[in-house]
Amino acid sequence: MRSLPLLEGRRGALEKCVFCPKLCRSACPVSNAEPRETVTPWGKMTSSWMAAHGDVPVDASHAAPAWACTGCLACREACDHKNPVADVLLDARDAFAHTGTAPSGARRVLEGFARHDVQTRAAGRALANRSPSVKDGAPDALLIGCGYLRGAPREAEDAVAAATALTGRPVALVDGCCGLPLRLAGDRAGFARHAASFARALEGGPARLMVLDPGCGMTLKHHYAEAAVSLPAQVELLVEVAASAVGRMRHVPHEAKPVRWHDPCQLGRGLGVYEAPRAILGRALGRPPDELSPYERREYGICSGAGGLLPSTLPEVARAITTARLEAHARAGGGRVVTACASSLLAMRKRAASSSSVAVDDLVSWIARALS
Repeated sequence: MRSLPLLEGRRGALEKCVFCPKLCRSACPVSNAEPRETVTPWGKMTSSWMAAHGDVPVDASHAAPAWACTGCLACREACDHKNPVADVLLDARDAFAHTGTAPSGARRVLEGFARHDVQTRAAGRALANRSPSVKDGAPDALLIGCGYLRGAPREAEDAVAAATALTGRPVALVDGCCGLPLRLAGDRAGFARHAASFARALEGGPARLMVLDPGCGMTLKHHYAEAAVSLPAQVELLVEVAASAVGRMRHVPHEAKPVRWHDPCQLGRGLGVYEAPRAILGRALGRPPDELSPYERREYGICSGAGGLLPSTLPEVARAITTARLEAHARAGGGRVVTACASSLLAMRKRAASSSSVAVDDLVSWIARALS
């Protein structure tokens, strides 16, 4: 890997894809929305492999495919070797970014991260100031996630309501960003520094850290471990805490329309959580939630197009993927779609804004209502 030596540790995974018959190609939401060989899982891995070997120039055109990935992990599920394509492409992004060939969307994320973190903290403090259920020094803390704090304030308030109802006492609020945008944009070292700072801020603090956004959950459980950063608090997903208390939930009145669950990629394939949200919705509805087709749910769940910085690097492709998800929802019978991911929530809600027949909810709102 003479041209991109940072990828030497990923040689084996890259070569599995390079010499593969590409059986996972239909699993990738990006290449399904943008039918080009270079953005199939094989194409993305091959482009990085060839650039690393010096077979093609290390330039912007050969770097771009590394960012044509939502990190949805669908190709891993379709692979007989369970090849970690998404993780390898994150390292490829870092390697390309070191050469100055990252796409403009990724560079904007890196350049604006400090401002993003400041704005996220401001949104968290504003939520804490208007919520009597937030108390510094509480034994349980809540990490809501920057997507909710800045883009879905109503759901952020529902998260506080749900957390305090589940614990029976006030919670502390962790208002900073977990640092995932840095890792996605291609700054592995910057991400590691931010992760270490995030961990230090929790020292002497809460015994338990409940996490709302599954992207943050994957970051704390998976990416922090890769960066050799350990947290002093026990990390639990809010949805799993809620599922353990499902017996305390009541029926939630709702319109006589389908209420369909959408499996977020990081919650399902990333963290292996499929049953908890269904149990919660089933309790709230008084019946099992409606579902997408068998080939579009659980481990086959299809990405909303909102992850992996795709809206920043390939915005038109991201919008096409989101539209396809809503069309699948309509084919299944329409009604209300429920997810548990800030990126998916905001993307689908924006695309559904022009349709009065589609409503998009976050599961945390159902949890808060079922516990109220």
